[in-house]
Amino acid sequence: MRIDLNSDMGESFGAYLIGADEEILRWVTSANVACGWHGGDPQVMRQTVERAKALGVAVGAHPSYPDLLGFGRRAMQITRQEARDYVLYQIGALRAFTEAARLTLQHVKPHGAIYNVAVKDRELSLGIAEGVKDAGGELILVGLPGSEILKAGKELGLGVAREAFGDRAYNEDGTLVSRKIAGSLLTDPELVAQRVLGLAQGKVTAITGKEIRLQADTICLHGDTPGAATIAKTVRKALDGAGIQVCPMGTFVGRAA
Repeated sequence: MRIDLNSDMGESFGAYLIGADEEILRWVTSANVACGWHGGDPQVMRQTVERAKALGVAVGAHPSYPDLLGFGRRAMQITRQEARDYVLYQIGALRAFTEAARLTLQHVKPHGAIYNVAVKDRELSLGIAEGVKDAGGELILVGLPGSEILKAGKELGLGVAREAFGDRAYNEDGTLVSRKIAGSLLTDPELVAQRVLGLAQGKVTAITGKEIRLQADTICLHGDTPGAATIAKTVRKALDGAGIQVCPMGTFVGRAA
């Protein structure tokens, strides 16, 4: 059994420190690096890419709405063409740093509100997928299982990776519980580790207590969750202890036929 463990990285900018990147990078296999629109800046992008390379962690772009003040968590009304251009622009920014580090960009995972809106918005999803395709390089598009964004990616011939979240609560339909609702974020390391072991085997308990099936290729641990470094270490050790091979999604997720 193989699974990728990813985390959102490089979201600090200027004088503002966000997340525990240095510690978390030791335990994950893929890093989603912010591209400057919800977090991150050129220096942070370079440093994150170089650190990921040193630890053998694959790098992907983490594009968002242009919403630095709201950390990319506010939904915006944009057209399909705008989505396409926004995504392409941000991938290009990060790719400059991966090429400078002699790394190949592995994937694209939208951030925050644009990720969540794209779950059900076909036009937005097509715009995102078109931006990824325009960028070239056999990039893998990451999204929720059964989402419109993965459907769009497949239609355009992209490789797609189904993502689950180890530190977030789920609704019965497989969507994430809103962060505005109590209990939406899991912070107990052992609880998250048990959640991830279940997800690796295709199941998760919804916030209602009902067990649902959820197939995932990659599992996310948020870098800005309280105690994120301890959570990542606990999760990785639990996966290794269970004999589950933890490796970058690019080693087993291929392009759509």
